[in-house]
Amino acid sequence: MELFLDILPILLLVMLSAFFSGSETAMTAASQPRMLELERQEVAAAGIVNRLRARTDRLIGAILFGNNLVNILASALATGLFIGWFGSNGVFYATIVMTLLVLIFAEVMPKAYAINHADSTALRIAPVLRTVVSVLAPAAQAIQLVVEGTFRLFGVRFESTLSPAASEEELRGAIRMHAAPEPDPEVDAEREMLSSILDLGDVEVEEIMTHRSGVAMIDVDRPAPEIVKQVLASPHTRLPVFKGDPDNIVGVLHAKDLLRAVHRAGGDVEKLKIRKIAAAPWFIPESTALLDQLHAFRERREHFATVVDEYGAFMGIVTLEDILEEIVGDIADEHDRTVAGVRAGRDGSLVVNGDVTIRDLNREYGWDLPDEHAATVAGLVMHEARRIPEVRQVFAFHGFRFEILRRRGHRVTSIRVARLDDAGAEAGGA
Repeated sequence: MELFLDILPILLLVMLSAFFSGSETAMTAASQPRMLELERQEVAAAGIVNRLRARTDRLIGAILFGNNLVNILASALATGLFIGWFGSNGVFYATIVMTLLVLIFAEVMPKAYAINHADSTALRIAPVLRTVVSVLAPAAQAIQLVVEGTFRLFGVRFESTLSPAASEEELRGAIRMHAAPEPDPEVDAEREMLSSILDLGDVEVEEIMTHRSGVAMIDVDRPAPEIVKQVLASPHTRLPVFKGDPDNIVGVLHAKDLLRAVHRAGGDVEKLKIRKIAAAPWFIPESTALLDQLHAFRERREHFATVVDEYGAFMGIVTLEDILEEIVGDIADEHDRTVAGVRAGRDGSLVVNGDVTIRDLNREYGWDLPDEHAATVAGLVMHEARRIPEVRQVFAFHGFRFEILRRRGHRVTSIRVARLDDAGAEAGGA
């Protein structure tokens, strides 16, 4: 019985050491987003966790102070006990026994459990830990002042908050970690959408706009009946209106506005004044970031904008749907037409229209072609080749083989794209 009473204080101190070690791991490893969400759901323990972690230096200082205090006290008691049993050799025996006890039962085991059950452990220990931190806070604060003073002597400074760039990197990392234990297309799609939202501020309108060469336009000088037929035959609800020169955009005609005008005219399309029916165009620079344009669409409550370059020349159009597709992928409705922009070749290659965007190819096929200097695959080839390529000319870069199939004037209209093997990937332009 006497032996048990001698050992009991040491065992209790080792248990306290395990509590401190597990608490440190659980509080630092617990998911901050989940704790914030649980606090929003009025889980009291989550609120305590968040308040403790709001002052990390105070929390960690108190835990380390308590942990070292009980470890040293346990070692001192054990040394005295072993010296009484074995004389001077007791110091050696106490060192071995206490090292094993603290390492296994007060460090490895509690930390291994806490790291694998961080959230639940943090919630369970939070009320007790709050009291412990309050009691040990004065001593921990004094130690913290000594530490900070020592660091200042050596010119070391600490940043209390993350920079915006570091915060975004942390968020991107959290999104990449958002994965199901087994392959799950739904989770993969969620991860792609979240990443695409963060990319909106880095992508410019010119990279996703419909180029002027692919825009259906209305000549305001044409007879009204022809314009009505053109609008009815178009899959689009909004069409740019020009006068004389396609660069001279004078309005945007909405199909609903046209139909209302036809109704007011009693079906007599000859009476229609297309210029008056069309709404005023909204011009935006091609360098506008998608995030800014999305906010502008919301503020103006519009879905359609005309894109111009720095000289005011008409470059193309961008719609709210274009930006949403950058987030959720292609949106097809019952009026969309299938555009043969990409088709599979028999040899596993892809035959791609020159105006297909690099972002669409990367998104669809999981590629990583650079889009910093060119928005379309034809633009990428011309940028890398540093010249206008000839038909049947072949280039190899970025791990892909590009063969020019068709060209119209100075425009490359069709390209065969295929992945290179490891040997071919080292080839240069041909």
